[in-house]
Amino acid sequence: MYTAVLVAAVVGGGVLFLVRRLFPVQKAVKLLQYPADAMRGKTVIVTGANSGIGKALAGELLKLQARVIMACRDQRSAEEAAQEIRREAGPEQGEVVIKHLDLASLGSVRRFCEEIQKEEPRIDVLINNAGIYQCPYMKTEDGFEMQFGVNHLGHFLLTHLLLDLLKSSAPSRIVVVSSKLYKYGHINFDDLNSENNYDKAFCYSQSKLANLLFTLELARQLEGTGVTVNALTPGIVRTRLGRHVQIPLLAKPLFNLASMIFFKSPLEGAQTPLYLACSPEVEGVSGKCFANCKEEELMVKATDEEAAKKLWDISSRMVGLTN
Repeated sequence: MYTAVLVAAVVGGGVLFLVRRLFPVQKAVKLLQYPADAMRGKTVIVTGANSGIGKALAGELLKLQARVIMACRDQRSAEEAAQEIRREAGPEQGEVVIKHLDLASLGSVRRFCEEIQKEEPRIDVLINNAGIYQCPYMKTEDGFEMQFGVNHLGHFLLTHLLLDLLKSSAPSRIVVVSSKLYKYGHINFDDLNSENNYDKAFCYSQSKLANLLFTLELARQLEGTGVTVNALTPGIVRTRLGRHVQIPLLAKPLFNLASMIFFKSPLEGAQTPLYLACSPEVEGVSGKCFANCKEEELMVKATDEEAAKKLWDISSRMVGLTN
C-alpha cells in the first residue's frame, strides 16, 4: 500500500511539474461582449460543434441570434449538445440546425456541401474547428493518415466546395482553428500519409501547420472577393481532443487537477474564434493568425508562400479537385 502511494505521489508530482513547465498559469480570459442581436440574420457553420470549443462557440453564437449549423460526425452527441445550448441561450436566441459531417470521409464532405448549397441561401461565417489529436495510426475512408486527413484535407475540401456560396454572401468570413503545436512540425511532402514512419505528435503538428499554410494561400486567392480567412491558436483548453493521450492511471487525478488550474475552459477557448466570427475590428482583415483576440506573430515556416502554394496544389490532387 505504501509503495503504491509513493509511486502515485512521484508520478503525479512529475506530471504536475511537467504541466507547470509546459503550460504556465494563464491570465483570466475576458469574455467578449457583443450586442444581443449582433449575429441576427447571419448563418454560421461550425464543424465539431458537439463538444469542446465548438460547442461553446455554437452556444455563444446562438445567444447572438445567429443561425448556427452544427456540422458533426456524431448525430446523437450533436442533438444533446444542441438541447443544452438552447437551454442556456435564453428566450431571445437564434436557430440551431444539425447536419451530419464526417471529415474523415470526402464523400460525407461532398454530401454535406450539396445539402448546404440546396438549403441555405447564404453562409456568412464558416468555422473550421473540428479536429483529432494524437490518435493511433489509422487512415480515413479515402486512405489518408487520419490527423492530416481530418484536420487539413477534410476542411480543405469543405472550404473549397462552399467558396461560391461564401463569395455570394460577401462580406463573409472563414475561421480556421490551428494550434501553437504547429511549431513542432513541418510538411513532409515526401510522406504526407506517414506510411514510412508514424509519430502521432509530429503528425498533429504537421496538420496544424498545414492549417496555417492553407489560410495563407487561401487569403491570397480570395483577395478582392469580400471573403476573409484568418486562423487562430486557442491555447490549451480542457476538451475531449486529448482523449487518445495515455496518462498513467495513478497520475490521472493530479493531471485532472492541474488541467483545472492551468488550462482554459471551452468557453474561454472559444473567445478568439468568436472574435474572428463577430468582431467589426477584424472586418477586411485576412491571412492573419490570432491568439487571445490579438494578432499573433508566426514562425517563418508558417508564412512560407512557396510551401503554402505547393501544399495547396498537392491537397487539391489528394481530394480530387484536380488531376
